[in-house]
Amino acid sequence: MSSDPGAGLALIDDEMVPVSEARLPILDWGFLHSDATYDVAHVWQGRFFRLDDHLDRFSAGMEKLRMRIPHDRDAIRDRLHDLVAAAGLREAYVEMICTRGQPQAGSRDPRTCTNRFLAFAVPFIWIADPAKQETGLHLTISRMQRIPPASVDPAVKNYHWLDMVQALFEAYDRGGETAITVDAHDHVVEGPGFNLFVVRDGDLATPAIGVLPGVTRRTVMEIGRAHGRAVDAGPVSAEAVRSADEVLITSTAGGVMPVTHVDGTVIGDGTPGPVTRALRDAYWALHEDPRYSLAVDYERAGGDRDGD
Repeated sequence: MSSDPGAGLALIDDEMVPVSEARLPILDWGFLHSDATYDVAHVWQGRFFRLDDHLDRFSAGMEKLRMRIPHDRDAIRDRLHDLVAAAGLREAYVEMICTRGQPQAGSRDPRTCTNRFLAFAVPFIWIADPAKQETGLHLTISRMQRIPPASVDPAVKNYHWLDMVQALFEAYDRGGETAITVDAHDHVVEGPGFNLFVVRDGDLATPAIGVLPGVTRRTVMEIGRAHGRAVDAGPVSAEAVRSADEVLITSTAGGVMPVTHVDGTVIGDGTPGPVTRALRDAYWALHEDPRYSLAVDYERAGGDRDGD
């Protein structure tokens, strides 16, 4: 197998291939119906961060969607380590995917599908890179409503993103850089790949209904409480975002990222605030804590897998 070192690798039908060569059959319901679930972990300075939490969520998502793959949890973990090690990535964005697969010819019965497991590891992806984090993002509150949780369970990570894509186009039209969707009550929900927090008087609030319970979101809630801050998970109005002391977003793709403008209005003094900076510093410090991180064994590249 030839690959460009550092460009990333994918696992398709248990075979590693360069990401540029990875393919999914056109008849797979993951493509045709967005019938899939996935999760994304990251590697920083050669260590996976909270990988067990991502594996928990991935396994729970498959169970809720009635999907089964021939790999147990340890085998999935081994495959992700193998991908990162073989790609030689010290900072990586690592995605695991389960699709419904293809039904028997002529059938629309999902019980006849053989579910597929895929994964890939590519260089780390930032929603807002370190340079952008020094100035902060311009967020727009979209008029686009997020798919209601009664229709698609947001706790099952999914590719139903048409509402978020439309929200992004709306943001660009209005001079913003990213967007957050709302629910039918004009409460903010989530954005494309991130959760949101507002800061008022040093305390934190984050939407709780209609959102993916992000692993980075959980980490920030834990850090906030450990630092003596109140953390409220509940409805957050659009107006509460516009009038907040600080606004931040959280994601595996970038960690804790400041928002300094909302709908063209300056948040605080227009620079990343002290609470956001403290949370961000504490978040990245946890990447060196063995309770949260696990070193990639780069010597195992191409070695035997355990757990099958």
